[in-house]
Amino acid sequence: IAVHDAYGNLHRSDIYSLYGREHLPVDLGCFLEPAVGSDVSFAGRYLDEFLVDGPPSSMPVWHLVGGLDPLTDADRTGEEPDDGYPVTLRDWIATDGVSHLKIKLRGDDAVWDYDRITAVAGVASEFGPSTLSTDFNCTVTDPAYVDDILDRLRSDAPEVFDSIRYVEQPFPADLRSHPIDVHSTSSRKDLFLDESAHDWRFVRRGRELGWNGVALKTCKTQTGALLSMAWAKAHDMPLMVQDLTNPMLAQIPHVRLAAHAGTIAGVESNGMQFYPEASRPEAAVHPGLYRRRGGRLDLSTLGGTGFGYRIEEIGRTLPPPDWNARVQ
Repeated sequence: IAVHDAYGNLHRSDIYSLYGREHLPVDLGCFLEPAVGSDVSFAGRYLDEFLVDGPPSSMPVWHLVGGLDPLTDADRTGEEPDDGYPVTLRDWIATDGVSHLKIKLRGDDAVWDYDRITAVAGVASEFGPSTLSTDFNCTVTDPAYVDDILDRLRSDAPEVFDSIRYVEQPFPADLRSHPIDVHSTSSRKDLFLDESAHDWRFVRRGRELGWNGVALKTCKTQTGALLSMAWAKAHDMPLMVQDLTNPMLAQIPHVRLAAHAGTIAGVESNGMQFYPEASRPEAAVHPGLYRRRGGRLDLSTLGGTGFGYRIEEIGRTLPPPDWNARVQ
């Protein structure tokens, strides 16, 4: 990420304006290979071809519902923090207006997972229509586990089934060790690679196994995310950009990737849930990136060169470098 930012600063340009043939010495054909049997070619094609024209200045934002998160006051244990921020899902929705909810599940207790999905959907429905995704945390080894939950929802709670936009990586991340055929699951809902999407080769292998969507993360490097993005879009695989709790400056490349990649529905952002005070200096310059308002993030304050940090305006004091440090 720092190298991409530096390249933008070197050319006194926004980095996303520098991903074409004018500033890249080789085309994507030097890095990517298409799926076998497809009519896709990367020869003579550059990253800018796969970026959104006129990226949005605001986006819907996804809220993470953890497995232990209280949904209502009835779920409180008395050990929750009293720091002025919401605690229950109901309070988060009322305060931030979030209507896109990612539900963390167990993957080894189908009854609990089903009940959790319907309980979250029930709280969300109090505030109007919602969009859901389910995250089984790579714990499932048999597609029938996910298929059965989805089938039960479709039968017994069709409004909840319809509100699920996609299923995120329920199966093990290492596709080489776990080459599970997942066509049955992806025929029910879009099935997104997440932990497996750090390398376009895994995206290609995932597509062969039946995965039909890709979740990108800047923590897997800007370069890796962009190459996976280009491969996926060339093969008509929809995209999301998922969070690994990006605070401070890390939030900016994260949301910019979502805006320029073109996702199915905004971006996940949960730093304001877990340690909102950590980003106070950055929020003074970019308030709409570190506080969700009306269920959206506001990118309009970004500008300048590189990623548009406006870093000279951010009053963050860093500790002095430790020149004697050694990497173990």
